[in-house]
Amino acid sequence: MNTTKTDISTLGEFGLIKHLTQSIKLENSSSIKGIGDDCAVLSYPDKQVLITSDILMEGVHFDLTYCPLKHLGYKAAMVNFSDVYAMNGYPRQLVVNIAVDRRFSVEDIESIYSGIRLACEQHHVDLVGGDTSSSLTGLVISPTCIGEGDKESIVYRNGAKDTDLICVSGNLGAAYMGLQLLEQEKAVYNQQVKEGKKDLAFQPDFTGKEYILERQLKPEARRDIVETLKKANILPTAMMDISDGLSSELMHICESSKTGCLIYEERIPLDYQTAAMAEHLNMNVITCALNGGEDYELLFTVNLADYDSIKNLEDIRIIGRITKPELGCKLETRDGQEFELKAQGWNPLKTQESAEI
Repeated sequence: MNTTKTDISTLGEFGLIKHLTQSIKLENSSSIKGIGDDCAVLSYPDKQVLITSDILMEGVHFDLTYCPLKHLGYKAAMVNFSDVYAMNGYPRQLVVNIAVDRRFSVEDIESIYSGIRLACEQHHVDLVGGDTSSSLTGLVISPTCIGEGDKESIVYRNGAKDTDLICVSGNLGAAYMGLQLLEQEKAVYNQQVKEGKKDLAFQPDFTGKEYILERQLKPEARRDIVETLKKANILPTAMMDISDGLSSELMHICESSKTGCLIYEERIPLDYQTAAMAEHLNMNVITCALNGGEDYELLFTVNLADYDSIKNLEDIRIIGRITKPELGCKLETRDGQEFELKAQGWNPLKTQESAEI
């Protein structure tokens, strides 16, 4: 097995880009020209264009101690796709900017790109450009996704109305529990190093915890939910993806729509592994589901008249209803008590000077 690493400087910037992208083929009709010129050329004569961008910083958004580079590339693409699906649109093109320091070889960047390309292939997205640069502060990945949607079908955050049903896809809190597990094992490893045992083979046992690990390291954007709603002829009145936690996202919808909300604790969907891990760590699983973030599920509201159509749709759960603004944003517990929802999801501004806008 060849373990020799290729220094990036041997290829240069343009050589690296060519090396990483020479086999890319376009599949969307809106992609006129991809990588290889000064700009990509796109055509959307009959659609609304959707654009979203993210920045992932080493040490802030990911930890390479336990995050494989291929998974990181996959996740970087998926979080962008998820934003487009949250507008009830479809991602079509992706541009990725990457900055690396001297630790990284050509093979390392190939691993990141292999994850990005796998995500693009699964969601029929064309990788049409990007830039590479050196970095003095670790690895940085900044993807920008271009999507499309029919004018009458795009869903914004501000369309929720009193009596609308509040729905979520999938289950919540799993990604946060996966992160807690990884951080726990990292702490064990660091303690071994501190004690001079770093030469010992360190292999954590993740048996029975595979699902929560996958939700953290390899999230899936919910294209299937957008297609399910379309087939059922249901157009949400408001929608977001859950990146910073259910509470935060729901309060964004209520603020934009000038409404209140009431959700029910007993209806919040949870996976068994999530609940088991929360119990192991002596954490409240509902608090984790409300505030954990990085689930990348879809949170949306629908008209009450759609109740019969949506109640039996696979992997969609009705968790509450939109109320009048003066009633505030509330959670009703299993014993019938009501508490104000608080936006306690992840906030990069607490420790950093930049955040998604």
